Amino acid sequence: MSLPETIIAPIARALEAKGYDSLTPVQAAVIEPQTDGRDLLVSAQTGSGKTVAFGMAIAPTLLGDDLILPAPGAPLALVIAPTRELAMQVRRELDWLYADMHAQTAAGVGGMDQRTERRALERGAHIVVGTPGRLRDHITRGALDMSALRAVVLDEADEMLDLGFREDLEFILAAAPEDRRTLLFSATVPRQIADLAKTFQNDALRITATSSGEQHADIDYKLMVVPADQRENAVINTLLWYESTNTIVFASTREAVKHLSARLHNRGFDVVTLSGELTQSERTNALQAMRDGRARICVATDVAARGIDLPNLDLVIHAELPMNAETLLHRSGRTGRAGRKGTCVVISPSHRKRVALSILRTAKIEAEMTAPPSAADIDARYQDHILSAATLTVPANEEEAPLVAQLLERHSAEAIAAAYLRLQMAARPVPEDVVAAAPDEPRAPRSRERFAGGSWFKVNLGRKQRAEPRWLLPMICKAGGVTKGDIGSIRIFDTETIFEVAADKVDSFLRSVGKNGTGEKGVHIGAVEGPSERSERPQGKRRPPGPPEKYDPMKPRPEKADRKERYGKPKSDDLEAFMEIPRPPREPKPARPPKPFAPKDKGKPKWAKPTAEGVERPAKKKAAKPKDHKKKRSE
Repeated sequence: MSLPETIIAPIARALEAKGYDSLTPVQAAVIEPQTDGRDLLVSAQTGSGKTVAFGMAIAPTLLGDDLILPAPGAPLALVIAPTRELAMQVRRELDWLYADMHAQTAAGVGGMDQRTERRALERGAHIVVGTPGRLRDHITRGALDMSALRAVVLDEADEMLDLGFREDLEFILAAAPEDRRTLLFSATVPRQIADLAKTFQNDALRITATSSGEQHADIDYKLMVVPADQRENAVINTLLWYESTNTIVFASTREAVKHLSARLHNRGFDVVTLSGELTQSERTNALQAMRDGRARICVATDVAARGIDLPNLDLVIHAELPMNAETLLHRSGRTGRAGRKGTCVVISPSHRKRVALSILRTAKIEAEMTAPPSAADIDARYQDHILSAATLTVPANEEEAPLVAQLLERHSAEAIAAAYLRLQMAARPVPEDVVAAAPDEPRAPRSRERFAGGSWFKVNLGRKQRAEPRWLLPMICKAGGVTKGDIGSIRIFDTETIFEVAADKVDSFLRSVGKNGTGEKGVHIGAVEGPSERSERPQGKRRPPGPPEKYDPMKPRPEKADRKERYGKPKSDDLEAFMEIPRPPREPKPARPPKPFAPKDKGKPKWAKPTAEGVERPAKKKAAKPKDHKKKRSE
């Protein structure tokens, strides 16, 4: 296939040099004749080539009738992205796309040196790419001149609104000239996006590049259900089985990212991490290591990996289940981009299998249920690779021939082959033993007999930390490698919570907590030392065994005991004897002495102020207040 003729010559040359022989649906839609000069509201899924699409769309607006851009000065185009990584990625894409036009780009992203960015803007640039907060800061300080803008692009607009950048976006768009083009790209078009388009776009053309049913069609989804304590082993064996060039492993928290990356590094994998606590330089170095091939695996959180596009990213592993279907699609969208094929593996603990199936069903994804690769499977693959290695078919050259002859003279061919095999196996990580989760069985009813002889543990979270069973129970199960059926009573106090573990799971629970911890910073689980009064449950009234008795309205009520007998008051025959007892005489109270009379001193009469004529007259007496008859008379 060849590129369409509607593409301008500089863009066509750049695409051909990059190896493009066809365009994606969104790229073909934005260069149609009816889009010329109009505002666009484009919805396309992640990884559909949106960066090249809006670069092609605004090129005629920036060039006009020329084929080369004028000397750099005030920016002609402004591209706004939600994250630093995505903004830098967009800048790299536009650099090669506009190379033949002699375009000069500049960046304005948070976490970078503001003075360096201001000097770049003073030197002049054709296109500025940045994040909303930093761009607003440059506009407020007068470093970013918006007067010459011809086009403004909002990339991943729905994510920017989700991250709380609406006020910054409205400020930037209000500062731009009214006659500029506004291109808004978003994976979905919710009501907030529609309102933003209606406010800041003029008669925008709506373009839907892909339907929801076609999303992630190039991604092969697989669901692995494993016991909770073997989740990390399943991650290791999955990495060894697929042998992808680049892989992203997603975890839910920063602590989980640290723990998993340390485990993989100890097993011999080249790993980098991405989380919110890293500085911008550390994040940039991590991504550059993935692009250079110095690292093959990136362990990241959801927010840190937002908008990342790595070359040759063939595998995405969900080491921990995402919170919802939207997060699942966002994570998985890092692979299978721009027509490339990819694989997404969802690793679910056996007790959360139903949650994983529900998330996949909500995302309209059909995943293949598969068992995790076993150690025997990976060893067999190792042996196949060693036996079919291309280096074994290449004959020795002139420089190597003398040494090869000496090796054959001193050692047998069997010894040389064994040494070669040992070297090859030593260079490969050892697989883990993973046991597939048992098939679903009908749940047995919970019984207190199972917790007889169990142990009580405590966690340093209580009511003051707003502890609730709905999030305490998953954390406890994950830390101890048990299911919620193995946890008995949970009692929450002010500063701690105690819980009961079944007797047959106490040893494995202690080993798992001692090895992995809770996965949360500052949260610790320990055994309750000695008999605790809080663990003793008062025995109240219990219902007799058997089915409850049904209420019969026709059945007479049982007769109640006599009131006097129930309350232990004296009977009527004792009343006469009680009344015959003489009452002691009452002593008279002593008479109070009379209160001495003291006439009130009313004092001198009050006089009013002098009048205008200079005559003084007595002030009027105030009317007496009516007596409050409800008020008690003072003694």
